[in-house]
Amino acid sequence: MLRLCLAAYPVSVIALAVVTLAPAPGEPAGLTLNLRSRAAAPSKEPVAPTARKVAWAPKKTAIVVCDMWDRHWCKSAEARVGELAGPMNEMLKTARARGVFVIHAPSTCTGFYKDAPQRKRAQNAPFAKTPVPLAASERWGTAWNWPDGKREGVLPIDDSDMGCDCKVKCEIRSPWTRQTAAIEIAEGDAITDDGQETWNLLAERGIDNVVLCGVHLNMCVLGRPFAIRQMVKLGKNVALIRDMTDTMYNPDHPPGVGHFEGTDRVVEHVERYWCPSFLSTDITGRPAFRFKNDPRTGK
Repeated sequence: MLRLCLAAYPVSVIALAVVTLAPAPGEPAGLTLNLRSRAAAPSKEPVAPTARKVAWAPKKTAIVVCDMWDRHWCKSAEARVGELAGPMNEMLKTARARGVFVIHAPSTCTGFYKDAPQRKRAQNAPFAKTPVPLAASERWGTAWNWPDGKREGVLPIDDSDMGCDCKVKCEIRSPWTRQTAAIEIAEGDAITDDGQETWNLLAERGIDNVVLCGVHLNMCVLGRPFAIRQMVKLGKNVALIRDMTDTMYNPDHPPGVGHFEGTDRVVEHVERYWCPSFLSTDITGRPAFRFKNDPRTGK
């Protein structure tokens, strides 16, 4: 697969549409987002990106923070989460101040927060029926969403080894106990790793727009019951913050590109088959986040 980015295409192939969704009276001004997507096509050939500008009402928007744990079995992955956490926290502060609802989703770790009001907020939200039938509906809230061969192509990276990119491979285990303390959980936020609880929270607030950030894109950010595949299937307007994520990818495996190029390829996969992406700049007004060990220029 060829490397794709907006800069690789002439302006003539980058379509820009403007969609203005006026906020309801009394609501804050909309979030102006530059959503990048790619046409889904059966061919494996690269697909040029297109862009459209939208204005989402903050009160109709939630950001879900996926699996930004305190620890990880892969030392390199843990280090990147630590590097990403500070900038993500600042992004969340800005979004929250503008009226966006923040849901923290540290999978398998919600017990750490059992007495927190933010956890109880998720547990106590009124039950809301989903608009489409779901397989094993009584348990869909904890079910994994595997790749959907009817909708998406094969992931563009081989993560069959679980993606540890350390020189000395780490032992796979479950060391995480909570979300990293570097990300603030504010008074009005919620905590859940359950799809039904997430759906209840969204329905209670009339939220139509769901934004995902966190790790890891090729696994949890796509597959968790509160994440991209499920929210798209349930009819939400879904978007990924593409500079606020990472992948589990070992460059020793196909396609043999660098770790950060591998992440870009998964972003492109998401844009092609599931939902658009945008940069945190659209929320913060500051330069996009970039990992310090990313050797590429112009990214």
